[in-house]
Amino acid sequence: MRGLFRNHLQVTFAFLGFLILIFIFLPLIKIIISSDPKILLNTFLDKEVRNCIWFTLYVGLLATLIGLFLGVPLAYLLARFNFFGKRFIEGLIDVPIVVPHIAAGVALLFVFGQEFLLGKVFHLVGIHFRDATPGVVIAMLFVSVPFLINSAKEGFKAVDPRLEKVARTLGASPWQTFFRISLPLARRSIFAGAVMTWARGISEFAAVIILAYHPMVISTLIYARFEEYGLAYSQPVTALAILICLLIFVGLRVIIQRGEKT
Repeated sequence: MRGLFRNHLQVTFAFLGFLILIFIFLPLIKIIISSDPKILLNTFLDKEVRNCIWFTLYVGLLATLIGLFLGVPLAYLLARFNFFGKRFIEGLIDVPIVVPHIAAGVALLFVFGQEFLLGKVFHLVGIHFRDATPGVVIAMLFVSVPFLINSAKEGFKAVDPRLEKVARTLGASPWQTFFRISLPLARRSIFAGAVMTWARGISEFAAVIILAYHPMVISTLIYARFEEYGLAYSQPVTALAILICLLIFVGLRVIIQRGEKT
């Protein structure tokens, strides 16, 4: 009887899972198979499209590196220490995920625009955010860094604190303990969070278009071509972007899984 229930449960859940997979993959596969391979190749050879793709991957990587440098220390603090306001900070970190991203773009503009204090300070040292590469980077960073911080925090929580205490009793400094014990043991979670941060960053549209319409990333290029020429002209760029994302992130998933087995 128990085995029969288990089988019915598995069949039901498999069917429901199949439905959600169809919902996810059908639009992606449809737009890819509806595109002529020659048109896709010509689209990739289009200098504007190719430069836009490389630029998107580049600024997404920059946002991820900044997130690693600033977010991993915060994740460690949240994982290891209790302090006043910790719950508030943890809630604040998740806000960029739930706030409408067009609102996030407007909020960033009110901080980093040249009319405002922080924007003026950066302007004095030659860094501009409105319609400039730094603007694209901070827009991507704002909407994606919660994934990195939360994943790294869970990774640090999984590290046994006793290992750190043993390292300290053997004469290791706090810095040595962090870099030789805590960070290596949490590296898989940090890497997984970095992948999600990069993925979320390069897919961002609303915050980017508010803060920095130019230089264009792939999402704004698709929007511009759709608005100007319609669906037929934006379809090959969309299909190409989906193909590239699939190849990149399937490859990264394989790397993560192999790392978990070693």
